[in-house]
Amino acid sequence: MSLPTTTAPADANGRPAPLLSYPHGTFLRGGQPHRVLAGSLHYFRVHPEQWADRLERLAAMGLNTVDTYVPWNFHQPRRGRPSFEGPRDIERFVALARDTRLDVIVRPGPYICAEWDNGGLPAWLTGTPGMRPRSSHRPFLDEVARWFDALIPRVAALQAGRGGPVVAVQVENEYGSYGDDRGYVAWVRDALVERGITELLYTADGPTDLMLDGGSLPGTLTTATFGSHAARAAELLRSRRAGEPFVCAEFWNGWFDHWGEKHHIRTVDSAEATLAEILDEGGSVSVYMAHGGTNFGLWAGANHDGDRLQPTVTSYDSDAPVAEHGGLGPKFFALRDRLLAVTGVAEASRPLPALAPPLTARSLPVVRGAGLLDALTALSRPVASPHPLSFEELEQPSGLVLYRARPRLPRGPQEITVHGLHDRAQVFVDGAPAGVLDRETGSLTVEGAGEPVLLELLVENQGRINYGPLLGQGKGILGGVRVERRLVHNWSVHGLPLDEWTAADVERAPSAAPACGDAGFATARFTADAPADTFLAFPGFGKGFVWVNGTLLGRYWEIGPQVTLYVPAPLLTAGENTVTVLELERFGDRVELRDRPELGPAEEYVETFD
Repeated sequence: MSLPTTTAPADANGRPAPLLSYPHGTFLRGGQPHRVLAGSLHYFRVHPEQWADRLERLAAMGLNTVDTYVPWNFHQPRRGRPSFEGPRDIERFVALARDTRLDVIVRPGPYICAEWDNGGLPAWLTGTPGMRPRSSHRPFLDEVARWFDALIPRVAALQAGRGGPVVAVQVENEYGSYGDDRGYVAWVRDALVERGITELLYTADGPTDLMLDGGSLPGTLTTATFGSHAARAAELLRSRRAGEPFVCAEFWNGWFDHWGEKHHIRTVDSAEATLAEILDEGGSVSVYMAHGGTNFGLWAGANHDGDRLQPTVTSYDSDAPVAEHGGLGPKFFALRDRLLAVTGVAEASRPLPALAPPLTARSLPVVRGAGLLDALTALSRPVASPHPLSFEELEQPSGLVLYRARPRLPRGPQEITVHGLHDRAQVFVDGAPAGVLDRETGSLTVEGAGEPVLLELLVENQGRINYGPLLGQGKGILGGVRVERRLVHNWSVHGLPLDEWTAADVERAPSAAPACGDAGFATARFTADAPADTFLAFPGFGKGFVWVNGTLLGRYWEIGPQVTLYVPAPLLTAGENTVTVLELERFGDRVELRDRPELGPAEEYVETFD
């Protein structure tokens, strides 16, 4: 659907009036009746060379708006100046949306959730001693102000009132699920206005009194996020906010996946029925996700069930209408038909983008390289410390940390206990695997001989919690390591920020140390006549990380559900391409290129607030 480019007149204060207004309880766009029919698409989960294609697919679905979060930590992973270049060029993404004749909704947080690492908050920020995120804590507000100083003027320049496509900006994100510091939420709203936001502002929360009480603001449009029971949500919002339009800011037509669980799907009939219910209520909507994309690198977040961490998989396909690789399935066409029935736009008005064929399937033999511990030791500079250092103390947002010490083990069985392990540790004694520990299983028994041993713990940060009161938890060994009742001191700590390695680092990693053992680095190579999508599978491998031509694609893990990792065509070159694997547990003998995704055995899932 194409929207006219309309600039609203100035208000009484001389500022551009919002393009979207609701003087009589329903939306007007530039004075004309309007429904916001949006789809969520996150620029940071799509290769920049595919932004235009994915936006075209949203438009072809019958949507008139795209909404995106802005993850602070993606733009500023370490202290210092934020980056807005390459995959972080949000201005280019918004300009492409304008070229596609889509309006844009920007959701700058500073917290975004989004199943994204740490909910989008930088680890250097939440790891600051005494920091209290998402509150009126002055040190937190000061950092948000500095971030907004860099980001918001860029967004403001792209607003409809200045000839751009940005028609709305969200204030924080589902704050009522977290806290009740409404002074903080008001501060965020005012910070947006002070930096030039003149378009529609809104809050978004779950459709319960508890959540709406905590997250909504007087004088700011209140919207809801949900996956079902639209009429009930509409009734609640109207009872609290008479005179405001009914808006579902996130309609969960699918769901994300955790490692070790099933692949979540939502049936076409179920998703279509709830969308119809929203539209029948006269509502505006944003389909979450319209296109999910990929948690490239180490950006996948995590949830938790009590003390059990639930790390999110590399794919963010989310059973969305536009699949991770751009495919259009039955859900796309069903939701499109429902949207077109409301808008009356002819089906042929927007042609469907063609999907280029993937590479042909093939098996790639792997060449083993440096052994695991020798390689990781060679690729890092150790820090000496009397106690284990956390990721935060190392100023390392993500990746691995290798801890090494030489405690004496008395004769006989000795219990080794790790306190405050976040998240997963492979334990080695004199180079031999002794077991795997996680948050729930913090100890194991080894046999001592009355001599010192080389004790090594390779700790993986499996993704920072992105939702709930445990947001901002630290990573690594946060307590100590004991042999029976005695603490182990004098550690050599090797930080391994895998996502910060350059292509040159990845190229030399397989030869950084002698080849040995059942884990470590391996490479596979293949040729392509031209770049095209493909899907990587790792039969026989256990758990690890994979780079394609020096770019960290993400994690794989045999526990599933995800079997294949999507490789977008722009990561490949005509000619020879290199796959580099860091395997933590057990090598397979080949890597496979497949011609379609396999996201694992599925189960239907619909999130509600019942």
